Amino acid sequence: MGLNFFEVIDRRFSVRSFQGTAVEDKTLQAILGAVNSAPSAGNLQAFEVVVIRDLGRKRQLAEASLGQSFIAQAPLALVFLANPDRNLAKYGSRGAELYSLQDATIACAYAQLAVTATGLGTCWVGAFDEGKVREIVGAPAAWRPVAILPIGVPAEAAGVRERRALGDLVHAEQVRR
Repeated sequence: MGLNFFEVIDRRFSVRSFQGTAVEDKTLQAILGAVNSAPSAGNLQAFEVVVIRDLGRKRQLAEASLGQSFIAQAPLALVFLANPDRNLAKYGSRGAELYSLQDATIACAYAQLAVTATGLGTCWVGAFDEGKVREIVGAPAAWRPVAILPIGVPAEAAGVRERRALGDLVHAEQVRR
Protein backbone atom coordinates (compact mmCIF):
# COMPACT_ATOMS: atom_id res chain seq x y z
CA MET A 1 0.00 0.00 0.00
CA GLY A 2 2.82 2.39 -0.84
CA LEU A 3 0.93 4.41 -3.45
CA ASN A 4 -0.05 8.00 -2.83
CA PHE A 5 -3.63 9.07 -3.45
CA PHE A 6 -3.06 10.42 -6.96
CA GLU A 7 -1.15 7.29 -7.99
CA VAL A 8 -4.12 5.19 -6.82
CA ILE A 9 -6.49 7.28 -8.93
CA ASP A 10 -4.18 7.03 -11.94
CA ARG A 11 -3.77 3.23 -11.65
CA ARG A 12 -7.47 2.42 -11.23
CA PHE A 13 -9.03 0.75 -14.24
CA SER A 14 -12.02 -1.50 -14.89
CA VAL A 15 -10.92 -5.11 -14.49
CA ARG A 16 -13.05 -7.67 -16.30
CA SER A 17 -10.74 -10.67 -16.03
CA PHE A 18 -9.46 -12.08 -12.74
CA GLN A 19 -6.92 -14.66 -11.62
CA GLY A 20 -8.17 -17.32 -9.23
CA THR A 21 -6.10 -16.04 -6.30
CA ALA A 22 -8.15 -15.58 -3.12
CA VAL A 23 -8.42 -12.17 -1.47
CA GLU A 24 -6.86 -12.26 2.00
CA ASP A 25 -9.15 -11.47 4.92
CA LYS A 26 -6.87 -8.66 6.14
CA THR A 27 -7.05 -7.06 2.69
CA LEU A 28 -10.84 -7.33 2.66
CA GLN A 29 -10.98 -5.79 6.13
CA ALA A 30 -8.81 -2.87 4.96
CA ILE A 31 -11.18 -2.30 2.02
CA LEU A 32 -14.22 -2.49 4.29
CA GLY A 33 -12.52 -0.06 6.69
CA ALA A 34 -12.24 2.43 3.82
CA VAL A 35 -15.95 1.89 3.09
CA ASN A 36 -16.76 2.63 6.71
CA SER A 37 -14.73 5.86 6.50
CA ALA A 38 -16.72 7.21 3.55
CA PRO A 39 -18.64 10.42 4.20
CA SER A 40 -22.42 10.23 4.32
CA ALA A 41 -25.35 12.58 4.84
CA GLY A 42 -25.56 13.40 8.53
CA ASN A 43 -23.04 10.58 9.13
CA LEU A 44 -26.02 8.20 9.03
CA GLN A 45 -24.32 5.75 6.62
CA ALA A 46 -27.55 4.94 4.82
CA PHE A 47 -26.05 1.99 2.95
CA GLU A 48 -25.35 -1.69 3.45
CA VAL A 49 -22.61 -3.90 2.00
CA VAL A 50 -22.96 -7.62 1.33
CA VAL A 51 -19.78 -9.67 0.87
CA ILE A 52 -20.27 -12.50 -1.62
CA ARG A 53 -17.73 -15.34 -1.86
CA ASP A 54 -20.02 -18.24 -2.76
CA LEU A 55 -19.53 -19.26 -6.42
CA GLY A 56 -23.21 -20.07 -6.92
CA ARG A 57 -24.29 -16.69 -5.62
CA LYS A 58 -21.65 -14.90 -7.74
CA ARG A 59 -22.99 -16.77 -10.77
CA GLN A 60 -26.49 -15.57 -9.90
CA LEU A 61 -25.19 -12.00 -9.66
CA ALA A 62 -23.48 -12.37 -13.04
CA GLU A 63 -26.74 -13.61 -14.58
CA ALA A 64 -28.71 -10.77 -12.97
CA SER A 65 -26.07 -8.39 -14.38
CA LEU A 66 -26.85 -9.08 -18.03
CA GLY A 67 -24.47 -12.03 -18.17
CA GLN A 68 -21.33 -10.19 -17.03
CA SER A 69 -19.51 -13.44 -16.24
CA PHE A 70 -16.40 -11.79 -14.81
CA ILE A 71 -18.41 -11.20 -11.61
CA ALA A 72 -18.41 -14.96 -10.99
CA GLN A 73 -14.73 -15.21 -11.97
CA ALA A 74 -13.64 -12.83 -9.19
CA PRO A 75 -12.83 -14.40 -5.81
CA LEU A 76 -15.35 -12.12 -4.12
CA ALA A 77 -17.85 -9.38 -4.84
CA LEU A 78 -19.25 -6.56 -2.75
CA VAL A 79 -22.86 -5.54 -3.29
CA PHE A 80 -23.71 -1.99 -2.21
CA LEU A 81 -27.29 -1.17 -1.29
CA ALA A 82 -28.94 2.10 -0.36
CA ASN A 83 -30.89 1.81 2.89
CA PRO A 84 -33.38 4.71 2.74
CA ASP A 85 -34.80 4.00 6.20
CA ARG A 86 -31.58 5.25 7.83
CA ASN A 87 -32.09 8.75 6.36
CA LEU A 88 -35.87 9.05 6.40
CA ALA A 89 -36.39 10.39 9.93
CA LYS A 90 -33.74 13.10 9.67
CA TYR A 91 -34.07 14.11 6.02
CA GLY A 92 -37.51 12.98 4.87
CA SER A 93 -38.15 11.83 1.33
CA ARG A 94 -35.09 13.60 -0.15
CA GLY A 95 -32.86 11.74 2.31
CA ALA A 96 -34.57 8.44 1.62
CA GLU A 97 -34.63 8.78 -2.16
CA LEU A 98 -31.42 10.70 -2.90
CA TYR A 99 -29.04 10.87 0.06
CA SER A 100 -29.10 7.11 0.63
CA LEU A 101 -28.14 6.56 -3.04
CA GLN A 102 -25.36 9.12 -2.69
CA ASP A 103 -24.14 7.47 0.52
CA ALA A 104 -23.98 4.04 -1.13
CA THR A 105 -22.27 5.47 -4.19
CA ILE A 106 -19.62 7.30 -2.18
CA ALA A 107 -18.97 4.17 -0.09
CA CYS A 108 -18.56 2.14 -3.28
CA ALA A 109 -16.14 4.71 -4.73
CA TYR A 110 -14.05 4.52 -1.55
CA ALA A 111 -14.03 0.72 -1.87
CA GLN A 112 -12.97 0.95 -5.51
CA LEU A 113 -9.99 3.17 -4.65
CA ALA A 114 -9.07 1.03 -1.64
CA VAL A 115 -9.08 -2.06 -3.87
CA THR A 116 -6.65 -0.33 -6.23
CA ALA A 117 -4.44 0.77 -3.32
CA THR A 118 -4.09 -2.87 -2.22
CA GLY A 119 -2.88 -3.89 -5.69
CA LEU A 120 -6.11 -5.71 -6.52
CA GLY A 121 -8.57 -4.82 -9.25
CA THR A 122 -12.29 -4.29 -9.64
CA CYS A 123 -14.94 -3.07 -12.03
CA TRP A 124 -17.95 -0.98 -11.04
CA VAL A 125 -21.01 -2.92 -12.21
CA GLY A 126 -24.19 -0.89 -12.39
CA ALA A 127 -26.07 -2.73 -15.12
CA PHE A 128 -28.26 -5.28 -13.37
CA ASP A 129 -31.82 -6.22 -12.52
CA GLU A 130 -32.32 -4.56 -9.13
CA GLY A 131 -35.08 -6.93 -8.07
CA LYS A 132 -32.99 -10.01 -8.82
CA VAL A 133 -29.93 -8.62 -7.04
CA ARG A 134 -32.05 -7.68 -4.03
CA GLU A 135 -33.40 -11.25 -3.95
CA ILE A 136 -29.93 -12.85 -4.34
CA VAL A 137 -28.55 -10.95 -1.35
CA GLY A 138 -31.75 -11.26 0.72
CA ALA A 139 -32.30 -7.51 1.05
CA PRO A 140 -35.61 -5.97 2.11
CA ALA A 141 -37.79 -4.45 -0.61
CA ALA A 142 -36.97 -0.89 0.50
CA TRP A 143 -33.21 -1.34 0.00
CA ARG A 144 -31.95 -0.44 -3.46
CA PRO A 145 -28.94 -2.19 -5.04
CA VAL A 146 -26.59 0.49 -6.34
CA ALA A 147 -23.42 -1.30 -7.45
CA ILE A 148 -21.58 -4.60 -7.54
CA LEU A 149 -17.78 -4.65 -7.16
CA PRO A 150 -16.11 -7.93 -8.12
CA ILE A 151 -12.64 -7.95 -6.53
CA GLY A 152 -9.50 -9.94 -7.25
CA VAL A 153 -6.06 -10.06 -8.81
CA PRO A 154 -6.32 -8.67 -12.34
CA ALA A 155 -5.63 -11.11 -15.18
CA GLU A 156 -5.30 -8.19 -17.59
CA ALA A 157 -3.34 -4.96 -17.87
CA ALA A 158 -4.78 -1.49 -17.99
CA GLY A 159 -5.47 -0.20 -21.47
CA VAL A 160 -5.40 3.36 -22.71
CA ARG A 161 -8.29 5.38 -21.31
CA GLU A 162 -9.64 8.32 -23.21
CA ARG A 163 -10.77 11.11 -20.91
CA ARG A 164 -12.54 14.38 -21.61
CA ALA A 165 -10.39 17.48 -21.50
CA LEU A 166 -10.83 19.45 -18.28
CA GLY A 167 -11.85 22.48 -20.32
CA ASP A 168 -14.72 20.43 -21.71
CA LEU A 169 -16.14 19.22 -18.42
CA VAL A 170 -15.27 22.01 -15.96
CA HIS A 171 -17.38 25.16 -16.06
CA ALA A 172 -16.62 28.46 -14.31
CA GLU A 173 -19.65 29.93 -12.54
CA GLN A 174 -22.24 28.65 -15.04
CA VAL A 175 -22.60 25.83 -17.54
CA ARG A 176 -21.44 26.74 -21.02
CA ARG A 177 -23.66 25.52 -23.84
